[in-house]
Amino acid sequence: MTDEPLWRPSAERIEKAQLTRFLHAVSGVLAPTLHDYDELWRWSVAHPEHFWPAVWKFCEVRSSRRWDVALENGDAMPGAKWFSGARLNFAENLLRHDDHRPALIWRGEDGRRRVHTHAELHLEVARLAGSLRELGVGPGDRVAGFLPNCPEAVIAMLAAASLGATWSSCSPDFGIQGVLDRFGQIRPKVLFTADGYHYNGKRIDSMARIRGVLEQLDGVERVVLVPFLDPAPDTSALPHGVGWQDFLSAETTLEFAPLPFDHPLYILYSSGTTGVPKCIVHGAGGTLLQHLKEHRLHTDIGRDDVVFYFTTCGWMMWNWLVSGLATGATVVLYDGNPFHPGPEALWKMAEEEGVTVFGTSAKYLAALEKAGYAPARRHDLHAMRTILSTGSPLMPASFDYVYRDIKADVQLASISGGTDIVSCFALGCPVLPIYRGELQCRGLGMAVEIFDDAGQPRRDEPGELVCTRPFPSMPVGFWNDPDGAKYRAAYFERYPGVWHHGDWASLTPHGGLVMYGRSDAVLNPGGVRIGTAEIYRQVEKLDEVLESLAIGQDWGDDQRVVLFVRLRAGETLDEALQDNIRRTIRENTTPRHVPAKILEVRDIPRTLSGKIVELAVRNVVHGRPVTNTDALANPAALEEFRDRPELARD
Repeated sequence: MTDEPLWRPSAERIEKAQLTRFLHAVSGVLAPTLHDYDELWRWSVAHPEHFWPAVWKFCEVRSSRRWDVALENGDAMPGAKWFSGARLNFAENLLRHDDHRPALIWRGEDGRRRVHTHAELHLEVARLAGSLRELGVGPGDRVAGFLPNCPEAVIAMLAAASLGATWSSCSPDFGIQGVLDRFGQIRPKVLFTADGYHYNGKRIDSMARIRGVLEQLDGVERVVLVPFLDPAPDTSALPHGVGWQDFLSAETTLEFAPLPFDHPLYILYSSGTTGVPKCIVHGAGGTLLQHLKEHRLHTDIGRDDVVFYFTTCGWMMWNWLVSGLATGATVVLYDGNPFHPGPEALWKMAEEEGVTVFGTSAKYLAALEKAGYAPARRHDLHAMRTILSTGSPLMPASFDYVYRDIKADVQLASISGGTDIVSCFALGCPVLPIYRGELQCRGLGMAVEIFDDAGQPRRDEPGELVCTRPFPSMPVGFWNDPDGAKYRAAYFERYPGVWHHGDWASLTPHGGLVMYGRSDAVLNPGGVRIGTAEIYRQVEKLDEVLESLAIGQDWGDDQRVVLFVRLRAGETLDEALQDNIRRTIRENTTPRHVPAKILEVRDIPRTLSGKIVELAVRNVVHGRPVTNTDALANPAALEEFRDRPELARD
């Protein structure tokens, strides 16, 4: 960490930022005179009943009826109610533009490219909504997508939302049980799927898995098959099956159901690595308002932007990305392996499409650096002004890599939130500097604090990330949780009346945050709590190490730190490398961080959205079952950690 910023926005960029215009719009009108971001943030969390209506007005939310009360029960969490009486439609807000500028650009790893203008997108949604309406789809129904990241997924979501149905999706790399663990709980009326997808240069047929899902999935009245591998896939083997083109109606007029602010829009899922995933229900108004705030104020996205995020339909960043349509920007969808045919894949695409906002994961940036790839030397990235990173803490070394090897004049915004809120607690800010290893700021309207175990605020040391006041994108609830008991237990059991997110973090003197990983994966040797990211930051600086995973192993009446490393091809975990790893950790952290054991593995297990699963590894090492391996992209990797003689007790 350093007091010298890696980047500062220019005076022109600050002046033109939408956040600057918003600050001027509320300063001295709804709020006292405000001079900077910190003052704006403090006002936004102290007066949510004024802040969120100001966001509504500034972002020009479309509604058929204004709210009666902006915030009721404003001190209750859960229990606060937002914008009661308002009527709006999520799809209407995303489809507010109806012109011939590009709305969606789809790129496949095989080189295919498709473009939908805003007018074409509007028409496709109208045709599909007409078909769903004829089928009787409306409020209370669920519509699901088992799809690649393709335009049809966006069109199906918008068509469902226009009618008031609730959308849920997962990516096509899920196995049969993984799909059933999710869709089996919500019983969709309509399932959109594809005949397959491409990954790493291979055609992967999905038809057998789709049939396997449908054999056990009750309640599906229509299966709509998107042609992805073949132009006219056979639907005869699918019960209630019909091809995409055959399903589309001739309807050209799009009607939008006027719905309450908290009407269920999305069902998202927890990772499911410790049991059946929780079905998290998100409301239309809260999702829309939060995303508009994050896109326009925190990321400064406007009509002339080209926005990309590397994601699948099974990660909340897909929902976040698609909301970019509400700004009028062009949204770029990519489906496939980001390293196929090589590390240049996404950067070549970004150059060709003129991407201005490029989103990815911390692990991708680390892997790109380990591959020795420097996009700045090979691609014209003059249009790119912002790089976003999430999924896991972005290591300080990755900050150095971005500014050295990708682009010197770019806002590198590490952001953090989650599926639980379909948005972020900490974000970028276009008018603030970037400091190495730090997330720039707490999100506007998000009363984020760091608590100790007793529920007292911490200022100078790590603790539990919490949110002390309600915000609009809190879940409506969990599916099949009529009395809200599971919902309250998930977020409000640790600190009553306060949202406990489960991240281990600290506030910085610059007003930003440092993230150390999930608090349930925090190590505790000798009673000292250590975030796993503190270790990863040091280990992954070494050229020999591609990635690492640390757990706490119960040892006597204490816990010892065990570090697993995946090495670069040709490297060996000999005593010299182990000594170097321990020395690097000790010199840059504390002796408590130094692992008692360092072991080599060939693979590290991760979820389908790319997050490493420390808890699953910890369970395997302790001989406990991992109950839901279908949530993992590479479940076989767990065998690398099972029954290791080096970890056996004497």
